Amino acid sequence: MKIHKIVLACSIILSACHSQSNTDQNPVKPKTNVQVTEIRSGEIKNDLVLSATSIYLRRNSVTSSIAAFITKVYVKLGDHVQKGQTIYLLESKERKALGGDISKVDASLNGFGIIQIKSPASGIITTFDKQQIGEYILEGTQLCTIAENQFLAFQVNVPYEYINIVKPGKKCVITLPDLTKHNATITTPLASMNVIAQTQTLLAKPDQSMFLPEDLLAKVQISPANLGQQQVLPRSCILSDELLKQFWIMKMQNDSVAVKVPVTLGNKNSREIEILAPKFRSGDRILTSGNYGLADTALVTVIK
Repeated sequence: MKIHKIVLACSIILSACHSQSNTDQNPVKPKTNVQVTEIRSGEIKNDLVLSATSIYLRRNSVTSSIAAFITKVYVKLGDHVQKGQTIYLLESKERKALGGDISKVDASLNGFGIIQIKSPASGIITTFDKQQIGEYILEGTQLCTIAENQFLAFQVNVPYEYINIVKPGKKCVITLPDLTKHNATITTPLASMNVIAQTQTLLAKPDQSMFLPEDLLAKVQISPANLGQQQVLPRSCILSDELLKQFWIMKMQNDSVAVKVPVTLGNKNSREIEILAPKFRSGDRILTSGNYGLADTALVTVIK
């Protein structure tokens, strides 16, 4: 009887050791606690608002055609001028030497030595180099600079993630500091990019002629294309790489495994994002928390 008890005890001990050995060889993998949501159908209307600065793309330098004295100045810095408008009146040194009674000596010399300097284009005077009456200037001296109003544009700073929305030909609305709104069109993108802010500069040209000072700050409002009813998810569901070029979500494959699914994004706002592709089925569960850093086919536990 005593021997029987000894044998039974040894069997129990060996069984326990064998069970412990199997447990050590097959450790339980940890699971990540996650929360899930389902796709909803809808659309997101979210206008993109970007900062912009006014700039004139073409300027005309007004110079003196001869060496002469400035007798009259009809404009000042910041004035709007029209093409052909007289902006300076000059008197040649020869007429100055003959005196003001030259027309009495010979009537045919009435306009001799008087030079009218006219604006070569409509625009705004952005530099005013010569304005002192009686000053003697040499031939070719720059008098002022006129920025052509028909070449007014706004430099729009576009974050790279919105380059697929803000394209040449895209219509937009420019809001000035006085809250007036003007329709415009996105035109040529510039080749340079702001390294720190990761923004590219594009030009927005007003649809109508405008007189505005340069370096005026404004807001440019752009409406992304409306694609109608789409799949919509909370922003917390969307994951991306460091360059914001690839996007994906984590979808529950079954009750304990989440898989990585690449997605194509549509319109977005501060809370939600449209999913253009792929098409999900009704009832698919998408991770909203605990998804960051998960590998494909990760073990998870759904919590409420």
